[in-house]
Amino acid sequence: MSAKSYSSRDVELMRMAIDAAKQCTNVETAYNVGAVICSSDKTRVLSTGYSRQYPGNTHAEECALMSLPKNISLKDAVMYTTMEPCSQRLSGKLPCVARILESGRIAKVFVGVREPPNFVLQCTGMEELAKRGVHVVHVDELETECRLLNKHLN
Repeated sequence: MSAKSYSSRDVELMRMAIDAAKQCTNVETAYNVGAVICSSDKTRVLSTGYSRQYPGNTHAEECALMSLPKNISLKDAVMYTTMEPCSQRLSGKLPCVARILESGRIAKVFVGVREPPNFVLQCTGMEELAKRGVHVVHVDELETECRLLNKHLN
């Protein structure tokens, strides 16, 4: 998870996830997160998502997966998310880590910032994904921008 493990294209796609997160409506009980899913060669954006895009307290990664075209047979897709995928949800809904793993389509996840302990004391999303064979990369140069998406919670 070093700074040298991502390219300028990865930064560009993470900025797209940041733009998606800016579509969120601020609420005091949830983060504003954006997500992008692209092809393994990073040439095609397949879907985007942002927190609360769909009814039912939906998370960005969940929305991006829901928006992923079903007719595309894709292996090794890449996800960009402004915040570490959740490993636990207080609502009892399926965590985003489980959704990513169950999709069987995501081979690599780029993360802008680790989940702060505002709602769940310790998120282990990055570790759980890595343990299950998903390559995880922290895009540290965009961490400040990703944190600012949730300044309403400070």
